[in-house]
Amino acid sequence: MIDTLTIVGRVATDPIQVQTGGGVSVTNFRLASTHRRFDQASQAWVDAGTNWFSVAAFRQLGEHVKASLRTGDSVIVTGRLKIRNWESNGKQGTSVDIDAEAIGHDLRWGTTAYRPQARTTPTEGSTARPPADQQSPAAGLEDRVSMPGASDPEPLDVSWAQPESLASATA
Repeated sequence: MIDTLTIVGRVATDPIQVQTGGGVSVTNFRLASTHRRFDQASQAWVDAGTNWFSVAAFRQLGEHVKASLRTGDSVIVTGRLKIRNWESNGKQGTSVDIDAEAIGHDLRWGTTAYRPQARTTPTEGSTARPPADQQSPAAGLEDRVSMPGASDPEPLDVSWAQPESLASATA
């Protein structure tokens, strides 16, 4: 049985990249997810406990994690849950692990700059792109969005998002 879950939390340790015995790249980090609740008595938000997860990101996802995440970053992790018991030097415990399928910054708390990377092993029928530092900022978007004047895009029309009183005042 495979349980897939999504966790919102903070990166608790800088990602560390290693190779498995079979030569597969894996990046590991700890994720802290703290539940917060509103305490009626104190009229304030309080921490109600932290869950700790060990996250493993394999291959290209792991490479991107290593290049993108730092301790303290707020992230969203989706992956397969694995709970295992362990014993070492007379101590016992339970580890809650996530084999990550997707990881991204939580944009509620900040911004990030996304830079698409070329796949290291193109799939059949795909076209490999040059490395990101050799691409224009819009590289790879032309097949997804129409970009009139890619070098000088037109300003977005956001008048639909303004109340009528503001829209008429700015027109």
